[in-house]
Amino acid sequence: MFRRIRRRTKQPSEAQRQFAELHARLQNQVPPGFGVPLAEAERTEPTTVVDDFLPPELRVPSHDQLDGKMMPWKQALVLDGEMVACAACGAYRDWLILSTRDQIWLRCRAGHQQQETRLDTAWYNRNSGPADATHPTFEDCLRHLGH
Repeated sequence: MFRRIRRRTKQPSEAQRQFAELHARLQNQVPPGFGVPLAEAERTEPTTVVDDFLPPELRVPSHDQLDGKMMPWKQALVLDGEMVACAACGAYRDWLILSTRDQIWLRCRAGHQQQETRLDTAWYNRNSGPADATHPTFEDCLRHLGH
């Protein structure tokens, strides 16, 4: 029984035989157009160079042009197993989180602000979404966010 299997495996299969025939036929053939010099390209008028593809009203300022960023945080903020509360009024949800000069500030609905040293810019970047608008003043941004 094992001798028959060994005899069968020594001979090439039908697929291997067909591949060998195809390889022999295609050997030393050159694709059409290979080695032929290219025809001279038609001369076209140079196109105008544009500095950027976005119109100015759609451009987002870079990080060095912004004084800071802010985002709303509706739910309670828990850090190190402790719920963060406003030091002035005791509010513990509906925060406005401000990221400016590598500092994180929390602003409650009543307008009290406190610095949160347990948060950093990396945390802010992980938890904030893409910016949907930029505003010239802090008050305009507060109106946009509903504060």
